[in-house]
Amino acid sequence: MKNNASIVYNVCLVIGDALAVTAAFTLAYVIRVSINHRVIHQHIHALAYIAILAALLPFWILIFALLGLYNTRVYDQRFNELGRLIVGSFIGILFIISFSYITNQTIFPARLVTVYAFVFTLALVFIFRTLARGARRQLFDYGIGINNILIIGDTLSTNRLVKSLENTAATGQRVIGVVGGVKHSIKDGPSYHVYKSFKEACQHLKNKQLNSIIQTELYSDFELNDEILTYSQEHHIAYGFVPGNSEIFVGNLEADLFYHVPIIAVHQTALIGWGRVVKRLMDLIVGGLMLIVASPFMLIVAIIIKMSDGGPVFFRHERLSRYNRKVKVFKFRSHRMGLSGLEPEEAFKKLGREDLIKSYRDHGDQLEFDPRITRIGRFMRKYSMDELPQLMNVLKGDISLIGPRALVAYELDQYSKKSLILSVRSGLTGLAQISGVRDLSFLERRQLDLYYVENWTFWGDVVILFKTFWVVLRHKGRS
Repeated sequence: MKNNASIVYNVCLVIGDALAVTAAFTLAYVIRVSINHRVIHQHIHALAYIAILAALLPFWILIFALLGLYNTRVYDQRFNELGRLIVGSFIGILFIISFSYITNQTIFPARLVTVYAFVFTLALVFIFRTLARGARRQLFDYGIGINNILIIGDTLSTNRLVKSLENTAATGQRVIGVVGGVKHSIKDGPSYHVYKSFKEACQHLKNKQLNSIIQTELYSDFELNDEILTYSQEHHIAYGFVPGNSEIFVGNLEADLFYHVPIIAVHQTALIGWGRVVKRLMDLIVGGLMLIVASPFMLIVAIIIKMSDGGPVFFRHERLSRYNRKVKVFKFRSHRMGLSGLEPEEAFKKLGREDLIKSYRDHGDQLEFDPRITRIGRFMRKYSMDELPQLMNVLKGDISLIGPRALVAYELDQYSKKSLILSVRSGLTGLAQISGVRDLSFLERRQLDLYYVENWTFWGDVVILFKTFWVVLRHKGRS
């Protein structure tokens, strides 16, 4: 049966957002007009102010909806949601100002009301959504609003799904049955039973509310596939399947007619067309602003490096970027004199510490106390300050602000799907950097890079950028 919990939650979000926006504008009016006794530009009666706001409120909610703020994939990710709330609130304010200008009708009694309204709206809506998220999880704890799932198939995807959905209180998803699982040794769990056949599962689950069926493999017996699909349709159960060749169904898909024959075009990356233009504009604008802000700090760091051992401040290292293009990236020198630019094995041998090579590679190219790095270098790496000169590479177009990690050729040659990663510009920061670099293996970092390439969105870049600042401030960068 269909689960209406998500619809109910979306309705609650719409109502809550509307109330939060109304409260924010009311609070802005009260603070500026009633509490602050400075002269105001226009005397707007409170009732007229609220009446205009009520008339424009549906358009504000529509803006939130167009930005995906009532989409599960957005409101389940806090940073993604916050980024869109900031943009949505800003666009909403601009919309009301534009309405006032076009209709020649004064809405705000003073300019400061506009600023207050924006700040209060963002704060109150975010607080409401945080409380709503907490309340939703509490309901999950009591079994309210849970989506019951039957997984059919005996593949690696089956195993991954079962493990991913173990924490029902966090996901709101509960596996109540698995058909298959013999090859991958899936055994009965706290909430589910493993069945030998679909018919057996249907007999045992007919008295339970089943909301979704996910088929992780299509059987060679087409009648069995039809039976599963027909059962889901007759019982109004959501149905989905995981394709056997999952790599075909990632990235950017386009359904089209090719000489009257329906086809699905699969692009290497979602970063195509106008997406590339928007991303480059973001690099130029945001990268330029960051370089201006960072310039004083970069000057101080450069002076300290020069005074510490008299060696060069910068070094340039050859890395790979889009289409296998070799670029020279700028970095502050964090290694001892004569070691910058050397491969780790060469540098350790030069120091007479060949014993550290294996440990360095075994720990994901990290050492707690790396003898190659200077004292100021350790400080820079702790706060990722050695990467700041790469903002110049961003402006040049060698790399992007966000993207897969720029690697040297011999490192990327170890990954079989390097051509996919190199279908976009490498980045100053990316998913791996905000996901705990110290704890990830080389393969896991490349998988995150590949995921970014195949699933790029502008909003995803905004989220990664905000998370990067947060990670750096919490000293979660490189050692």
